[in-house]
Amino acid sequence: MLVLMTVAPNQNQIMSFLPFLLMFGILYLLIIRPQRKRQKEMQEMINNIKIKDKVFTTSGIIGIVANIKNEKNTIVLKVDESTKIEFQKAAIAGLIEKDVQK
Repeated sequence: MLVLMTVAPNQNQIMSFLPFLLMFGILYLLIIRPQRKRQKEMQEMINNIKIKDKVFTTSGIIGIVANIKNEKNTIVLKVDESTKIEFQKAAIAGLIEKDVQK
């Protein structure tokens, strides 16, 4: 015997989608919105880096910003007295100190 389940004609179609809408709303509030906020703050920090700021990269290299090349979207870090390394701006993970005098 085959039993067919049908939606009652008086049941609202929106009510069947309500759990999915609630799950998406919770997902947005708990995951998507905070990630966008962190990404925006990170981009703002990278855009506000100045020469002589002490930064660290995603690979763990710590250095002082020696030059900023906006046309190439890169930053040159002075690692020690004679070593300078050029990185993509996206490789900067954070700011340690602003405007180090050295």
